Amino acid sequence: MDLTQFVPLFGNFAFMIAAFVVALSVIVAIHEYGHYIVGRWCGIHAEVFSLGFGPIIFSRTDKRGTQWQIAALPLGGFVRFMGDANAASVGSDGSVPDSDARRTMAGAPLWARTLTVAAGPVFNFILAIAIFTGSIMYQGRAVDPLTFDRLHMLPPGVESDLRSGDVMIAVEGQRFAVEEGETRLVDRVPLQEVLTYTIERDGRVMDVSGPYYFPPAVRSVSPRSAADDANIKIDDVVTAIDGEPIFAFSQVQDIVLAADGAEMVFTIWRDGETLEKTIAPRRVDLPLPEGGFETRWLIGITGTIFFEAKTEAIGVFEALSLGAEGLWTTLTTSLSALQHIIIGQISTCNLSGPVGIAETSGSMAEQGAQSFIWFIGALSAAVGLINLFPIPVLDGGHLVFYAYEAVARRKPSDRAVQVFMFVGLALILTMMMFTILNDTILCP
Repeated sequence: MDLTQFVPLFGNFAFMIAAFVVALSVIVAIHEYGHYIVGRWCGIHAEVFSLGFGPIIFSRTDKRGTQWQIAALPLGGFVRFMGDANAASVGSDGSVPDSDARRTMAGAPLWARTLTVAAGPVFNFILAIAIFTGSIMYQGRAVDPLTFDRLHMLPPGVESDLRSGDVMIAVEGQRFAVEEGETRLVDRVPLQEVLTYTIERDGRVMDVSGPYYFPPAVRSVSPRSAADDANIKIDDVVTAIDGEPIFAFSQVQDIVLAADGAEMVFTIWRDGETLEKTIAPRRVDLPLPEGGFETRWLIGITGTIFFEAKTEAIGVFEALSLGAEGLWTTLTTSLSALQHIIIGQISTCNLSGPVGIAETSGSMAEQGAQSFIWFIGALSAAVGLINLFPIPVLDGGHLVFYAYEAVARRKPSDRAVQVFMFVGLALILTMMMFTILNDTILCP
């Protein structure tokens, strides 16, 4: 047996695991730091801050008496506050000295415990907003009027008379405004390989020829999609499907939709090389702008225009507003998807567990740092949302207990807490096993 055949497979697996560990570690560290720092501000002492579980690889104790450690299993983390089970400050009878009672989680006021527990998910949301905001500021926005910066992803043999610095006025007589967006222009121009562009160059208005505005070039690849499984890459250009030449991304969409799930042979142009990929579209549930979901046949790619436009910086406050809007969209779409799964309107394949998240981490990391960082933001938002679910064991379950305490003026009994914690743990383990089954067998 030639063991070298397994080297690429092992390399891809190792890269996927590394990407997953990095993404999870960042999100867990932010979540647990939220608990730690807000607890500290509220007068609750943290004895251990751990990134990971199991045997300790590294640890140090700071001047406040908190032990910071990294453990061998990077699948989560925790903050152990004074008075928690097995904490060093707890006496042999399980008690805490009266002088330290206020510094424990159990002995702290209700408001302090509530803020400390809620801080984990809130810090996840803050991370998501920060990443979305940073991505928006990094990308900038197209200047108005739209100005060509550089051409890219032109199909082989296609030429263009457009130059960097040209200001676009119209395409085939259809005037273009930046605020309308690129797709609306595509809907108005004729479907032909060569288009006439009216541009302004060095103060002169002229007509020049150029390729179809929205070619079959790949801007992004959805993780765990048919295209991802076929190793389609960003900047690939689809030149033919089942031997039929194409020049527009809309042609790819129409052919995929008409295939009704049947396998097709895609001819791909990549860095001067021609490749053939056999891809079968899959049914995918897509969120609609007005709410709800639509099920369509897709291979999992998005297209892009054939040039990069000059951009301008976006102000911090505007970017921050857009980042918060991105978080809101992520949360509402996630809740809507969960609702539609529960009532059976969309497939349970929309649920991902550890295996699916690991595969997605690797796929997004392969697409570049910007895509991977954006994924960390989206995953952080999802982790924050899940932790707010009113399930014992999760932060949301603790907040429900605190809400009961606020209304009833007393804490729930230890027996009730133990029962609810057991039920919550059973729910979490059941859901985890189901999602793993989903990722590996039901929806591989």
